[in-house]
Amino acid sequence: MRYLLTGAAGFIGSNFAKYLINLEQADCERITVLDKLTYAGNLENLAVIKDSRIEFVEGDICDNSLAANLLTNHDVVFHFAAESHVDRSISGPSDFVQTNVVGT
Repeated sequence: MRYLLTGAAGFIGSNFAKYLINLEQADCERITVLDKLTYAGNLENLAVIKDSRIEFVEGDICDNSLAANLLTNHDVVFHFAAESHVDRSISGPSDFVQTNVVGT
């Protein structure tokens, strides 16, 4: 199986990537992580996974051509990309609408 994980440079997504790598039933051929690397994403979260099946793509889930290209090469998508800090949503709601609604 070829997995696409959006937002997986964040805490939850990177831990899920670790889980998939170690899950024998996942039949994991490749995991592609798509992340915009905002305040919530950190490549160090993925650096601890020492496995050649992990590929990182820096990009935005709202980039239609990038998302369409990645989707055609994967069997399963797990969507973790989101703006999540409440204080930031009050001061800048447009980023939250764009990522959490349009991106999804």
